Amino acid sequence: MSEQIVTQIKQLLATAEPPELGPGPRDGVLPEAELNSRLAAVLGKCRLSSTRQQLVRALILLWHDHLDASHTISQGIENADGSFVHAIMHRREPDAWNSKYWWRRVGNHAAFTETGTRVCKLLGDGKSDLARQLVPGGHWDPSAFVDACDSAKDEAVIRTLREIQRIETEVLLEHFCHE
Repeated sequence: MSEQIVTQIKQLLATAEPPELGPGPRDGVLPEAELNSRLAAVLGKCRLSSTRQQLVRALILLWHDHLDASHTISQGIENADGSFVHAIMHRREPDAWNSKYWWRRVGNHAAFTETGTRVCKLLGDGKSDLARQLVPGGHWDPSAFVDACDSAKDEAVIRTLREIQRIETEVLLEHFCHE
């Protein structure tokens, strides 16, 4: 897929704030109909498979707090990519147990390596307690991220976890766009 189209898709992630750890809604998100219209215009110009297009749609809808619409799409895609989006959606509901179930279905996803790398960079030297929890031994642990999101109470930690959620979404979107 051309970088121009990837850039246009990524522009749909340009909200004032990353999503809340929970379901939202928050200010500054686009209505579902507008997102679908914009996605149709962009995805109509690319050669992604219909499954990958639906994965992109589900992820963008989730970013804009349309959890039900995202869920409907992701639960119908029975592969690791669909399970990945499904797991994020349940984490945000919040339904930690169900999210972890879907993470087990994901297995060792290709996006985990880059997610772990970017999270370590965000967290500095990778030696903080949070880095050791989320990226033990340099390997992204999505179940540990579920636990961190589920138990976060401190505003500074929540802001960091929201940034990590942004990284997770960007890496997954890049994975979907590069068949």
